[in-house]
Amino acid sequence: MSRRHLARSIILQSLYEWDFYDQQEDLIGIIERNMKDFGPGLEGYEEFIWKRAKGIIENLVAIDDLIVKSAPEWPLAQISIVDRNALRIGLYELVYANKEAVPAPVAINEAIELGKNYGGPNSGRFINGVLGTVYKQLIEMGELKKENKRRSKK
Repeated sequence: MSRRHLARSIILQSLYEWDFYDQQEDLIGIIERNMKDFGPGLEGYEEFIWKRAKGIIENLVAIDDLIVKSAPEWPLAQISIVDRNALRIGLYELVYANKEAVPAPVAINEAIELGKNYGGPNSGRFINGVLGTVYKQLIEMGELKKENKRRSKK
């Protein structure tokens, strides 16, 4: 497992716990504990984790609004906690993160993999559908350039 994927897994686990307790727990404490318990070897990736966690929380209302608009048949509270938070990570990276550091296809693929690894049997497809919808809208609005999801080997 790549270090960035492990870092995203720690973010997902932390957001899951925070969300499970109705966002009443201290997210910073949860992340610190999870980094200590599950993140050996992630020295140097702390900024990667904190930047995403902080960005998700700062943009939570807008991110959740994107989920609601992109999956109108699924009220936010009815989306599983894993899927909801994998979507939050993916949408943060797709919409707000540095596009050169995390290209759109990578953001989408990583969120799908989180859903497949930690969610239910349909999580990957659901996450792909929501993020694919947002990705297409961003391209149509001119905010993203279309990228190939798979890079060719040279």
